[in-house]
Amino acid sequence: MSLKEAPIKESPMCTTKGLGNYLWNDPPDENKWADCVHCGMCLESCPTYEQTGMEQHSPRGRVYLIKSVAEGKLEVNKQFMDPVFACLDCRACTTACPADVDVGGLIEEARGQIRQAMPLTGVKKAVNDLFLKGLFPHQNRLNVIGSLLKFYQKSGMQKIVRKTGLIHIMPKHLVEMEAILPEIKEPVRKKYKNEMVIKAKGKAKHEVGFLTGCIMDVMFSDINQSTINVLTRNGNNVVIPKNQTCCGALHVHAGDRETGRKLAKQNIEAFEDCEKVIVNAAGCGCMMKEYPELFKNDPEWHKKAVEFSKKVEDISKYLYETGYEKPKAEIKTRITYHDACHLAHGQGIRQEPRDLLLDIPGVEMVHMPNADRCCGSAGIYNITNPEMAGAVLKSKMENVPEDVEMISMGNPGCMLQMALGVQKYGRNQKIVHTVQLLDWAYQKEDEWKNRGD
Repeated sequence: MSLKEAPIKESPMCTTKGLGNYLWNDPPDENKWADCVHCGMCLESCPTYEQTGMEQHSPRGRVYLIKSVAEGKLEVNKQFMDPVFACLDCRACTTACPADVDVGGLIEEARGQIRQAMPLTGVKKAVNDLFLKGLFPHQNRLNVIGSLLKFYQKSGMQKIVRKTGLIHIMPKHLVEMEAILPEIKEPVRKKYKNEMVIKAKGKAKHEVGFLTGCIMDVMFSDINQSTINVLTRNGNNVVIPKNQTCCGALHVHAGDRETGRKLAKQNIEAFEDCEKVIVNAAGCGCMMKEYPELFKNDPEWHKKAVEFSKKVEDISKYLYETGYEKPKAEIKTRITYHDACHLAHGQGIRQEPRDLLLDIPGVEMVHMPNADRCCGSAGIYNITNPEMAGAVLKSKMENVPEDVEMISMGNPGCMLQMALGVQKYGRNQKIVHTVQLLDWAYQKEDEWKNRGD
């Protein structure tokens, strides 16, 4: 396979026995690339290869690079780093691969090595430490940010900043993100701070833990509330452990596997007594199911992580498997469904959310071509790689049917990115989380009953 598009300096010797030029613990697992025969079946599935046509920005190209470093043929340097960090980690290539090569796992392990070989410095390090270490793992600090954003929206300051043009002192892509900022409401963890268990409505059939998330509870607390409403409506006591924390997905994606492990340990212990851990964010659910990958070299925690990962369930699949009350109230709308990458490719969940939507009277489902194609969000990829994320979003929006009123999905990052696409390309669709629609149908049904209809 040719890599002429990105010539990379060759290393004359293997610097560490068995690891090639990966000098730290937890290197990419050779078992993950062993079955890759560079057949090219992954190429058409890859958003970055679609945009660039460059081999090093394809799944098989990245696998080749990762393997070559392990063999001591290539160095861990900027030319290796760029294609590895340009990956969206959408996992579509693994779905397309006949051998199920875990490219996403390799990418994340390689990023861990790169960040140790080439630590961030200066402004990038300060920003990284501020957000990934100083903010996301600390819910109280996030709540303060949420309160400030709520004040910004409610006080009239947002209107002034936009009207006077002050908003344009920020980079263009941040201006675009500000424009689609959702309405900030009270976090559910703050709302239910004195309730360890939110009781089921009627007879309790199950008791489940609920991951409220970090950004999710600040920016999308209404979706968290809808999740609680739907769970309690369907006979579930909902436990919200106070010591739960960020899932660690953004940290692992950024190459900070050590912080990822710390957060994973905290969540494993927080949900230790829960039979199920319900998640409404695809990226969080996928990360938590993959906690065992972080503890491959730690037998004690690997065993705990394996048991924990078995408990983790996306809200749509959990409802589908345990049975849920089909609403009687009609929500008349034409809707299309976007498969979040870490739900469809990462967890193999595709049909359950669609069935849930179709069980709502009045919902007309319109097929979206390439529904499981990445939207370009990829955690914070749309902030760190705005040009590529924008190109991927443009391609995605070309597939969104124009004659629909809503676009449904199961991941907050996708919701923000798709909202940006709707605004940027002159659409008028409403972006909704799948569980919200079910909750709205239940609420409408309750209103009927209260009126005696």
